Amino acid sequence: MPTSSSTRELRGQRVVLRPPVADDAETLRAIHSTPEVAAWWNLPPERFPFDADPETTYLTIWHEDAMAGFLQFSQEQEPDYRHAWIDLFVDPRRHRTGLGTDAMQTVIRHLVEDLGHHRILIDPAVDNEAAIGCYQKVGFRRVGRMRSAWRDRDGTWRDALLMELVVAPHG
Repeated sequence: MPTSSSTRELRGQRVVLRPPVADDAETLRAIHSTPEVAAWWNLPPERFPFDADPETTYLTIWHEDAMAGFLQFSQEQEPDYRHAWIDLFVDPRRHRTGLGTDAMQTVIRHLVEDLGHHRILIDPAVDNEAAIGCYQKVGFRRVGRMRSAWRDRDGTWRDALLMELVVAPHG
């Protein structure tokens, strides 16, 4: 599976983020297929997560030796527009436990300290209040509503909330 060369195991306070391996696929697809996750991510493609975009880094979220979710990020490397974006899902059985927050803080630290980003974007569905709350908790701010930004499982175009986290640039 393609991942960025800078990706390694990342340790948070409670979670470990690591690149997925073949043995992770069944569990990842099962979590992705739960109604609570599929509502925002649609159903997983048959080869998920191995039908990946080579420009995106994919990480599994682990807690106490069990898979707790999935996180992906990508980077715009053009110096005048440099930024990263993040997206993630957490197993519904682990919602509201702080694992999503810890995963976000961990990947943000990696993007800022290791990869030199000063601006990070995320775009949850406008009605995904739990996700928006998590992202605000780690410092993301609302930028604006993106109309008809994504299509749900029923084929309906839905709005997304553009959010950003900006830290002091590194030069």
